[in-house]
Amino acid sequence: MFMAIKRGIVVVIGLSLQILLFLFTYLYLGDHVTVISIIYQVLGFLIVLWLIKNSKSYAYTLLWIVIILLFPLVGTLLYLILGYNKKISRALKSIKSSESNAKKYLVQDKNIRKEIGNNSRIKYITDYSNYPVTTNNDVTYYPIGELAFEEMLKELKKAKKFIFFEYFIVANGKMWNSILEILKQKVNEGVEVRVMYDDLGCVTTLDSSYPKYLQSFGIKCVVFNKLSPLSGIIMNNRDHRKMLIIDGKVAFSGGINIADEYINEIVKHGHWKDNGIKVSGDAVWSYTVMFLTIWNAFDKIDSDFTKYKYSFPKSKGHKGYVAPYGETPLDDEITGQNVYLNIINQANDYVYIFTPYLIVDTDMINALTLAAKRGVDVRIVIPGIPDKKIVYSVSESYVEPLVKGGVKVYKYTPGFVHSKVFVSDDNVATVGTINLDYRSLYLHFECGLYLEDVECVKDVKKDLVETITKSKEVSKEEVKPSIIKSIKQALLRLIAPLM
Repeated sequence: MFMAIKRGIVVVIGLSLQILLFLFTYLYLGDHVTVISIIYQVLGFLIVLWLIKNSKSYAYTLLWIVIILLFPLVGTLLYLILGYNKKISRALKSIKSSESNAKKYLVQDKNIRKEIGNNSRIKYITDYSNYPVTTNNDVTYYPIGELAFEEMLKELKKAKKFIFFEYFIVANGKMWNSILEILKQKVNEGVEVRVMYDDLGCVTTLDSSYPKYLQSFGIKCVVFNKLSPLSGIIMNNRDHRKMLIIDGKVAFSGGINIADEYINEIVKHGHWKDNGIKVSGDAVWSYTVMFLTIWNAFDKIDSDFTKYKYSFPKSKGHKGYVAPYGETPLDDEITGQNVYLNIINQANDYVYIFTPYLIVDTDMINALTLAAKRGVDVRIVIPGIPDKKIVYSVSESYVEPLVKGGVKVYKYTPGFVHSKVFVSDDNVATVGTINLDYRSLYLHFECGLYLEDVECVKDVKKDLVETITKSKEVSKEEVKPSIIKSIKQALLRLIAPLM
């Protein structure tokens, strides 16, 4: 914890020095203060116009607009500093280049594309997310982190060629230590092992020297987007993905990070309700490419990704459509949100949702309430015990318009829900890492798994139905806020994109 505080202070000092440098320049040129003020006001106004014209979400950009209009000097300076840092970030530029290079490895099977036709949900994924839809897969859904972890250990022990490991949070404890022991053993057996984790996600759990510790065992390690005093806004662009790929044959994803609370080995916020998903089949290749894309942005060691591709024997039967997809803040597609909106907008019978955070824009609110108004059974399960109280207060502010619009919202009374799951009409589901909040939808690198007409969709529905029986529905009376609470919620919504 001391190391985390120390590193955090260094980053804050670095950003503060950048702002102070601009302010000093402004004050030093005192004879021209009026002229400079006018320049900043005009520049701020132009930035606001640019934000309005190019915004992916007005709710997301509203905070910047308010800051710039109320405080032209400070707001404009801050936006220019953060925006400039994003443009010059070597990390983000390298990822962008690596993403462009990786597209050649993600090829849609022409026969499957013809079969998809105008099925709009799947068509969107293959045509706009750039990830192929596959049909030759076996998929297993785990309704709790403990079961997923148990299966991860079994598959890790079978590894013969390589293990690719990418998680937002890695923390010392039973979960990680059990995995690490297997990784050490596999390195000794000649298996290539790569571990990648997010620097901010692990700032309180791993020392900055941890990569050297892993490398001492022969484990290759990349730390995503290391924190630095000059990071600025790129600190917001984190790797929130959770992926484990073994020999190109098996891939795991879902909500669980690698820390003991995710398997209820320790209790922090009551019972931790999470999930995992395992894929074996052609879809594993998309996860492999996703991993190698980010890895090679930081450590360019692979000239050809195909050496990590496993060719599965063709199945005699159609096992439904399976499509892993990635979310990146570096393109114009809001893939994660669009996948969610397509499921909601095309639902006929029901849409059930798990989300730990419910911080949504008007597009999502309108889609959910309109679905409810046309007779779709829309249910959302959120935590009963929060992990972050301020963020939870923001989530509660969005419960009111949803409940009033006919959406049923449930609080998981035993504890905290961390799953990010949609299921609809007994034939469609998506499971992954994408929360219903601004950070996941607009800022982070994320991943999801789209499923249609796949056998395990029924298991996803069963999990949600059973969890709802353990949860308490939020009534219309409960969501009526007092005047003071309404003001507080309005202010919290304004700064919600920062959370």
